[in-house]
Amino acid sequence: MGIRIEEHPILGVQEKGKLIKFTFDGKEVEGYEGEPIAAALKAAGLMVHRYTKKEHKPRGIFCAIGRCTDCVMVVDGIPNVRTCITPLKEGMVVKTQYGVTDIPFEDIKKAKENDG
Repeated sequence: MGIRIEEHPILGVQEKGKLIKFTFDGKEVEGYEGEPIAAALKAAGLMVHRYTKKEHKPRGIFCAIGRCTDCVMVVDGIPNVRTCITPLKEGMVVKTQYGVTDIPFEDIKKAKENDG
């Protein structure tokens, strides 16, 4: 696994928990229990956390202290979770956020075309 954040500006020095598994967009990923979800994703080389609603632009870690919304993702079915300050737990289901949902924009567009 890649480089990790040793000392977080808000959360302080991180005690390395046990190595656990969680899913990111349906793929199994490993991280350390208790570290921020965003840190585990970064260590795995996964940098895009969401796409903006209006322009569909990718976003990822920016402030890393919970002030902005660039790292929000859908975690265990709950949208808008700030992954830079949310501790990782075994079995979490983490999904890329598209606007305010975990449904990719292309799928939403196709569904609307099929309904119309």
